[in-house]
Amino acid sequence: MDLLRSASHFSAVRFIHRHRFIATRAARRLNVRSSLPFSEQKAKYYKELQAAVDVVERACRLCVDVKSSLLPIDGRILEKNDSTPVTVADFGVQALISLELGKLFPSIPLVAEEDSTFLRSTNLADTVFNAVTAKASSTDKPCTQADVLEAIDRGGKDAFAFGSKPATYWVLDPIDGTRGFVRATKALYVVGLALVVEGEIVIGVMGCPNWQEDLSKSTAEIQESNDIVSGSGTIMIAHVGYGTWTRRFSFVQNGMPKLPGDWTRCFVDGSNLVHKARFCIPDSQTWESLPLSALFNATSNADGVGDNQILLLSICCGSLSKYMMVASGRASVFILRAKEKTTIKAWDHAVGMICIQEAGGNVTDWKGNEVDLAADQFSRRIIFPSGGVLVTNGNLHHQILQMISQASTV
Repeated sequence: MDLLRSASHFSAVRFIHRHRFIATRAARRLNVRSSLPFSEQKAKYYKELQAAVDVVERACRLCVDVKSSLLPIDGRILEKNDSTPVTVADFGVQALISLELGKLFPSIPLVAEEDSTFLRSTNLADTVFNAVTAKASSTDKPCTQADVLEAIDRGGKDAFAFGSKPATYWVLDPIDGTRGFVRATKALYVVGLALVVEGEIVIGVMGCPNWQEDLSKSTAEIQESNDIVSGSGTIMIAHVGYGTWTRRFSFVQNGMPKLPGDWTRCFVDGSNLVHKARFCIPDSQTWESLPLSALFNATSNADGVGDNQILLLSICCGSLSKYMMVASGRASVFILRAKEKTTIKAWDHAVGMICIQEAGGNVTDWKGNEVDLAADQFSRRIIFPSGGVLVTNGNLHHQILQMISQASTV
């Protein structure tokens, strides 16, 4: 108050306060009314996609804030337990998205990874609550900790029984690529959200807070730059029939709004020769465990790919980052083998599938069948692709399916 009473400082303070007000108002406008790269009159799910873009972007900011405030300074990888920032971010993202979508589309259920059972047994509920309320939209009714826990449970495994009929529902992966989140590097993590209507994925949004412009490099090259800035990432969207698009995040820095980048249409690459293609595989699997290893060796050296080799990109960490790689043309193929002792979760693939399809690519199981999101008739949480999942630019799809088939019969 002393400063405000000082005539010598009054003009400067008024200038600062005015610009802070403008910045705050502009930031809210960017969050609520972010435009999409196609007409609202034509796109059937425009409002749903607009809401999804807004809430995924805020969820990504939540992740960045949690990571910067809670991650140990030595950057060590932590297990997912009651002392890790990934716990706060996972639950916080799910609660935030569940709360916001529940306000706008209360009749649409949510299928998501977490429930609050673990959180209720720890001392982190307050931390999650604070993270969520910092990013939630304002309402007349204040959000309580009970509201946050209930919002998490709306996406839990026991939240909704679908039955055998097609249904409309959201599919959410709060953080795909947990190891990428807890590393103090550029290893990737993604917030992924999709809307399924009567069995068809109609929109998808993926937010990657630490996405880099050139991801066709090795992991070591990607990790050379360590200056993760809030809002420096990319958001990828898809709407059925209207393509896949990306733009840089909008954000506020030093009290001033930074406008989002322009939307850019995404297309898969044009590679039509398997040995010239760029491949991604899960971090938990090796090239030797995949059928194509019988025909090609793998190398991560882009400058030294031989005739009997393929280029394997070392992109960490989750499946959705690989979908982003193929949809943006930075990779040609993502191939995943189904394991006997682990299940394949719908949220690891749903949003990636529509982004690939709308970018001109293809996603099937290893026999060429479409991935059935309704195979888990009760809760829509598990998919059962025969052999595994194959994601390509479309040109290579039939060739690789034939190679998989031939290798399986040898």
